[in-house]
Amino acid sequence: MASRVAANLILGSDGSTTLAGSSAGLSFPADRQRFHQLRQEFGAILIGGNTARHEPYTTTPLPLIVLSHDPLPDRLLGNENARAWDLPLAAAVERATDEFGDLLFESGPALLMEAILDGLIQELFLTISEKAGGEGLIDPVELTRESVLISSDAVPGGQFLHYRLAPSHD
Repeated sequence: MASRVAANLILGSDGSTTLAGSSAGLSFPADRQRFHQLRQEFGAILIGGNTARHEPYTTTPLPLIVLSHDPLPDRLLGNENARAWDLPLAAAVERATDEFGDLLFESGPALLMEAILDGLIQELFLTISEKAGGEGLIDPVELTRESVLISSDAVPGGQFLHYRLAPSHD
């Protein structure tokens, strides 16, 4: 895979993936700035159906691939960059990188973990928010188990971590 495939995820300090039903509840100004800067480095965004139903993707600056067996949620029908793909994950990543080049996962933890376990993600941009008490707890140690920490930066509101993931052992 010649294209770059990375993921961006925010977690609360307790490992929560959402607060009040959305990852936006965990965010803070420096995270929002990093979020938008990262998007400038990629040709498309990939999310799952659950993320499409719960996160604000009504507009995106890049093609938005919604990996789901269902059609696009009504709330995304106005996003001219959104498209629903009903494909296996590896096939979707291959098609997305063929069509758009570098790909950024902004999916939830279930799809992200599947992609990591399948060796499809090369880099992980992880934000740890100072906020806690949310839903969808995951263990960041498990998430980053097969990875190398490239950088760690403390910022007002949290911490930015950047990991290189081990290649697939297939």
